[in-house]
This record gives sequence, structure tokens and C-alpha cells, in this order.
Amino acid sequence: MSGKEKKLLIDLAEGVLAGSVKDMGRLITLVEYNRPGSIDALKKLHAHSHNAYVIGITGAPGTGKSTLTDKLSLNICKRGYSVGVIAIDPSSPFTGGALLGDRFRMRNSTLEDNIYVRSMGTRGSMGGLSRATSGAIIVLDAFGKDIILVETCGTGQAEVDVISATDTTVVVCVPGMGDEIQTMKAGVMEIGDIFAANKADLKNVEKLIDDIEVSLHMGVGAKDWEPPVIKTTATQSKGIDDLDETIFKHRSYLLDSGALKKKREERIRREIIEIAKNEMVRKFEALKINNQNVSEGLIEKVITREMDPYTAAEDLLKFIK
Repeated sequence: MSGKEKKLLIDLAEGVLAGSVKDMGRLITLVEYNRPGSIDALKKLHAHSHNAYVIGITGAPGTGKSTLTDKLSLNICKRGYSVGVIAIDPSSPFTGGALLGDRFRMRNSTLEDNIYVRSMGTRGSMGGLSRATSGAIIVLDAFGKDIILVETCGTGQAEVDVISATDTTVVVCVPGMGDEIQTMKAGVMEIGDIFAANKADLKNVEKLIDDIEVSLHMGVGAKDWEPPVIKTTATQSKGIDDLDETIFKHRSYLLDSGALKKKREERIRREIIEIAKNEMVRKFEALKINNQNVSEGLIEKVITREMDPYTAAEDLLKFIK
């Protein structure tokens, strides 16, 4: 990376700290595309972050997460908070960028000066989140956003990694989409701090709520915070006040009990491990390009039983510096 490129990134980071929305958007783009120097910018911003409260909105496709996030962000903004929204969209198979469907459905939020909405592509990440999500959160946090909403792209059972980035997780379900079965899956039940039974104007919503509550009692076990189920119809703005209030009740519970500190410590632990994994993958890719004969030689030895795959992996690690 040239000195000019590095200066650009540092200038963008300083612009974010100075309150430049333009610089914030440009820096998030560079982080999303993993441009050289973006890590240096995040390092600079990190000391100015960790003040924002992060809320995850997750659930299967078609549950109305985007509309719910749109209405919720407006509600939170009315409380006097500055809000950032990260909407994780499926990636384009051609450009790798976000398809921007979520941003279109959040057009009400984008009209508010105090709400910043950013779409990001998953870029092949399983589990509903973009790999650059944590970096974007740092940028928004350092900019001065009080509340950050992270809406996952909607991959169902695989979305459990949302807890690695958020303080409060809202799981959105709707009647008639197989959620009665989905709620019995332990992974989804365990990540939810609050459940939103959205599209509550549809029939069988009471059955959905009953199924969620039964599953919670059967699978989650005793907790100081028992996840509530809130009925919402986001398209009609019904239940949004109740959901908003419940989120802030959960925030108060986490603060008063000391659970927020523990939760964030665990989140940082996972984040460090994930960053290390990504760096290891990057070095493996560089090794594959620069020393392809090394990996191919090891593969041949494993095929001929001259070496086992565990020893081969150990030998491969020796080439990574």
C-alpha cells in the first residue's frame, strides 16, 4: 500500500470522528471490500467506539424484517437517539455487492437526517451476516451513532451468528411459514432475547405465539430474563411501540445485572478469534498463489499414505508467517 493510500484511509477515519457522513460511507465501502489500509483505519477508530448499543433483527426470509427494522428505527429516533442501520442483503453473483432490496424497503428511514442506512452484501458468509459487519459497526459507533440496528439477510437456521455482533437479538417469526416447526430448533430459540410475532393480522398468530412460548420453556431452561413474545404488524405500525419498549427493558436488564459487560466480553473474544481466522485464510490464499507446489506436494503425500492429513496441516502452517 502506498503512502498516499494510507493517508486517504487515515483522513477518512479522521473525517468520521469529525462527523462527516460522506467519509463514513466511503470508509464503510473500503472496509466492506477489504481494501488495503482499511484495518489501519479501524484500529484508529476502535478507541472511539463501544458506546453504541447494537440490536440484531433476524429471522427467516419473508418475515418482514426490513419493514420492522424501518419502523423500529423511526421509533428509536423519536426517543432522541441517533440511529445507524446495517441491512445485510444477499450478494450479487456478478459484482459481490448487496442487491439493495432491504434499503428499498427502508425508504422511510432514509428520509430521516438522524438515521443512516447502509446495505452490505454477505459476500459468501454463511449465518446471515457480512464479514465486514463488525468493522461497519465500529465506524458507525465512532461516528457517534447511539443505537445500531443490524438486520440479517434471512438464512433461517444458519443465522445464529448474529449474537456475535449484537447486544439484544430480536427473532422475527410469522404464522403460516413453517415457523411452528422452526421455533422448535434450539439454535434459533437460544439466540432470541425477544421474539416478534410479525404479520399478526394473519390467522394462526396465537398458535405461533403458543408454539414459541412452549419451545422457550422446554428448550431454553431457567433464565433471569425470559424472552417475551411481542405481536407486531409492521406494515401497519402496530406493536412497534411495544417492541421498542421491550428492547429498552432488555437493555436496562443487561445494564443492571452486569450481563451486558459479560456479553460484550464474550463478543470481543469471538471477534478476536474470527479476525485471526480471517487473517489465517488470507495467508493461506497467498501461500496457494506463491507456493502452490507446497500444498500440491503435501496432497500427494497424503494420497499415497506417506503422510497423514494432520501432519500435512501442521507442515503447511509452518509456511505461514
